[in-house]
Amino acid sequence: MRLVLVGPPGAGKGTQAERLAQQLDVPHISTGDLFRANLKDETPLGLEARSYMDAGNLVPDSVTVAMVKDRLADPDAAKGFILDGFPRTVPQADALAGILAEYGVELDAVVEFQVDDEVVVQRLLGRGRSDDNEEVIRNRQQVYRDETAPLLRYYADRLVTVDAVGEVPEITDRVTTALEARK
Repeated sequence: MRLVLVGPPGAGKGTQAERLAQQLDVPHISTGDLFRANLKDETPLGLEARSYMDAGNLVPDSVTVAMVKDRLADPDAAKGFILDGFPRTVPQADALAGILAEYGVELDAVVEFQVDDEVVVQRLLGRGRSDDNEEVIRNRQQVYRDETAPLLRYYADRLVTVDAVGEVPEITDRVTTALEARK
Protein backbone atom coordinates (compact mmCIF):
# COMPACT_ATOMS: atom_id res chain seq x y z
CA MET A 1 0.00 0.00 0.00
CA ARG A 2 1.35 3.41 -1.01
CA LEU A 3 -0.24 6.26 0.92
CA VAL A 4 0.10 10.00 1.35
CA LEU A 5 -1.28 11.51 4.56
CA VAL A 6 -2.62 15.06 4.39
CA GLY A 7 -4.04 17.29 7.09
CA PRO A 8 -3.33 20.40 9.09
CA PRO A 9 -0.58 20.49 11.72
CA GLY A 10 -1.92 18.72 14.80
CA ALA A 11 -4.34 16.48 12.90
CA GLY A 12 -2.50 13.37 14.10
CA LYS A 13 -0.79 12.38 10.83
CA GLY A 14 2.46 11.32 12.49
CA THR A 15 0.73 9.21 15.12
CA GLN A 16 -1.50 7.54 12.54
CA ALA A 17 1.39 7.06 10.11
CA GLU A 18 3.32 5.09 12.74
CA ARG A 19 0.31 2.90 13.55
CA LEU A 20 -0.56 2.29 9.88
CA ALA A 21 3.07 1.55 8.99
CA GLN A 22 3.10 -1.21 11.62
CA GLN A 23 -0.27 -2.56 10.47
CA LEU A 24 0.69 -2.57 6.79
CA ASP A 25 4.36 -3.51 7.34
CA VAL A 26 5.61 -0.59 5.24
CA PRO A 27 7.94 2.29 6.18
CA HIS A 28 6.63 5.58 7.58
CA ILE A 29 8.52 8.24 5.65
CA SER A 30 8.42 11.65 7.28
CA THR A 31 10.15 14.58 5.60
CA GLY A 32 11.21 15.82 9.03
CA ASP A 33 12.96 12.50 9.70
CA LEU A 34 14.51 12.56 6.20
CA PHE A 35 15.94 16.02 6.81
CA ARG A 36 17.29 15.10 10.24
CA ALA A 37 18.91 11.89 8.90
CA ASN A 38 20.49 13.64 5.90
CA LEU A 39 21.80 16.47 8.08
CA LYS A 40 23.14 14.10 10.74
CA ASP A 41 24.81 11.82 8.18
CA GLU A 42 26.13 14.85 6.27
CA THR A 43 24.97 13.39 2.96
CA PRO A 44 25.42 15.58 -0.12
CA LEU A 45 21.71 16.43 0.07
CA GLY A 46 21.98 17.12 3.79
CA LEU A 47 24.91 19.46 3.23
CA GLU A 48 23.01 21.24 0.47
CA ALA A 49 19.95 21.59 2.72
CA ARG A 50 22.14 22.91 5.55
CA SER A 51 23.59 25.61 3.29
CA TYR A 52 20.08 26.98 2.71
CA MET A 53 19.05 26.60 6.35
CA ASP A 54 22.23 28.27 7.64
CA ALA A 55 21.49 31.22 5.37
CA GLY A 56 17.98 31.44 6.83
CA ASN A 57 16.33 30.30 3.60
CA LEU A 58 13.78 27.61 2.91
CA VAL A 59 15.19 24.41 1.46
CA PRO A 60 14.07 24.31 -2.19
CA ASP A 61 11.70 21.63 -3.45
CA SER A 62 14.46 20.15 -5.60
CA VAL A 63 16.41 19.10 -2.48
CA THR A 64 13.34 17.80 -0.64
CA VAL A 65 12.19 15.88 -3.72
CA ALA A 66 15.68 14.36 -4.15
CA MET A 67 15.63 13.19 -0.51
CA VAL A 68 12.22 11.58 -0.97
CA LYS A 69 13.29 9.96 -4.24
CA ASP A 70 16.39 8.48 -2.57
CA ARG A 71 14.29 7.16 0.31
CA LEU A 72 11.67 5.61 -1.98
CA ALA A 73 14.49 3.74 -3.76
CA ASP A 74 15.37 1.90 -0.53
CA PRO A 75 14.39 -1.80 -0.62
CA ASP A 76 11.94 -1.55 2.30
CA ALA A 77 9.81 0.94 0.32
CA ALA A 78 9.42 -1.41 -2.65
CA LYS A 79 6.29 -3.02 -1.23
CA GLY A 80 4.75 0.27 -0.12
CA PHE A 81 5.17 3.32 2.11
CA ILE A 82 3.35 6.01 4.01
CA LEU A 83 4.41 9.56 3.21
CA ASP A 84 3.86 12.06 6.01
CA GLY A 85 4.67 15.71 5.29
CA PHE A 86 5.22 15.23 1.57
CA PRO A 87 3.93 16.38 -0.79
CA ARG A 88 2.90 19.73 0.71
CA THR A 89 2.25 21.55 -2.56
CA VAL A 90 0.96 20.73 -6.04
CA PRO A 91 4.46 21.10 -7.59
CA GLN A 92 5.74 18.55 -5.05
CA ALA A 93 2.81 16.27 -5.94
CA ASP A 94 3.78 16.56 -9.62
CA ALA A 95 7.36 15.64 -8.68
CA LEU A 96 6.13 12.64 -6.67
CA ALA A 97 4.02 11.47 -9.61
CA GLY A 98 7.15 11.59 -11.78
CA ILE A 99 9.16 9.59 -9.22
CA LEU A 100 6.45 6.95 -8.89
CA ALA A 101 6.07 6.68 -12.67
CA GLU A 102 9.83 6.18 -12.93
CA TYR A 103 9.54 3.34 -10.39
CA GLY A 104 6.47 1.93 -12.18
CA VAL A 105 4.09 2.32 -9.23
CA GLU A 106 1.14 4.52 -8.25
CA LEU A 107 -0.34 5.87 -5.05
CA ASP A 108 -3.13 3.73 -3.68
CA ALA A 109 -4.76 6.54 -1.72
CA VAL A 110 -4.37 9.95 -0.16
CA VAL A 111 -5.80 10.08 3.35
CA GLU A 112 -7.06 13.47 4.49
CA PHE A 113 -7.29 13.88 8.25
CA GLN A 114 -10.18 16.26 8.82
CA VAL A 115 -10.27 18.13 12.12
CA ASP A 116 -11.80 21.41 13.23
CA ASP A 117 -9.36 24.33 13.62
CA GLU A 118 -10.28 24.86 17.28
CA VAL A 119 -9.60 21.20 18.11
CA VAL A 120 -6.17 21.49 16.48
CA VAL A 121 -5.37 24.67 18.42
CA GLN A 122 -6.24 22.96 21.71
CA ARG A 123 -4.27 19.81 20.79
CA LEU A 124 -1.17 21.77 19.87
CA LEU A 125 -1.36 24.09 22.88
CA GLY A 126 -1.62 20.95 25.02
CA ARG A 127 1.71 19.63 23.71
CA GLY A 128 3.50 22.39 25.60
CA ARG A 129 6.15 23.03 22.96
CA SER A 130 7.71 26.50 23.03
CA ASP A 131 6.89 27.09 19.35
CA ASP A 132 3.23 26.14 19.87
CA ASN A 133 1.58 29.41 20.82
CA GLU A 134 -1.84 30.28 19.46
CA GLU A 135 -0.58 32.87 16.95
CA VAL A 136 2.00 30.47 15.47
CA ILE A 137 -0.56 27.64 15.34
CA ARG A 138 -3.14 29.78 13.55
CA ASN A 139 -0.48 30.95 11.09
CA ARG A 140 0.46 27.31 10.35
CA GLN A 141 -3.23 26.55 9.78
CA GLN A 142 -3.44 29.38 7.24
CA VAL A 143 -0.26 28.19 5.49
CA TYR A 144 -1.81 24.72 5.31
CA ARG A 145 -5.03 26.11 3.78
CA ASP A 146 -3.09 28.19 1.25
CA GLU A 147 -0.39 25.71 0.22
CA THR A 148 -1.48 22.20 1.05
CA ALA A 149 -5.27 22.22 0.77
CA PRO A 150 -5.05 22.50 -3.08
CA LEU A 151 -3.68 18.94 -2.95
CA LEU A 152 -7.19 17.78 -2.07
CA ARG A 153 -8.36 18.80 -5.56
CA TYR A 154 -5.19 17.43 -7.16
CA TYR A 155 -5.76 14.01 -5.55
CA ALA A 156 -9.57 14.02 -5.79
CA ASP A 157 -9.62 10.61 -7.52
CA ARG A 158 -7.55 8.99 -4.75
CA LEU A 159 -8.83 10.95 -1.75
CA VAL A 160 -10.13 9.26 1.38
CA THR A 161 -11.36 11.69 4.05
CA VAL A 162 -11.36 10.58 7.68
CA ASP A 163 -12.70 12.30 10.79
CA ALA A 164 -9.53 12.75 12.88
CA VAL A 165 -11.26 13.57 16.17
CA GLY A 166 -11.45 10.86 18.80
CA GLU A 167 -9.24 8.26 20.41
CA VAL A 168 -6.13 7.22 18.47
CA PRO A 169 -7.20 3.56 17.92
CA GLU A 170 -10.67 4.71 16.81
CA ILE A 171 -9.13 7.00 14.17
CA THR A 172 -6.82 4.19 12.99
CA ASP A 173 -9.89 1.97 12.58
CA ARG A 174 -11.62 4.68 10.52
CA VAL A 175 -8.59 4.94 8.22
CA THR A 176 -8.35 1.17 7.83
CA THR A 177 -12.09 0.86 7.10
CA ALA A 178 -11.96 3.71 4.56
CA LEU A 179 -8.96 2.16 2.80
CA GLU A 180 -10.65 -1.27 2.69
CA ALA A 181 -13.75 0.34 1.15
CA ARG A 182 -11.55 1.81 -1.64
CA LYS A 183 -10.19 -1.56 -2.74
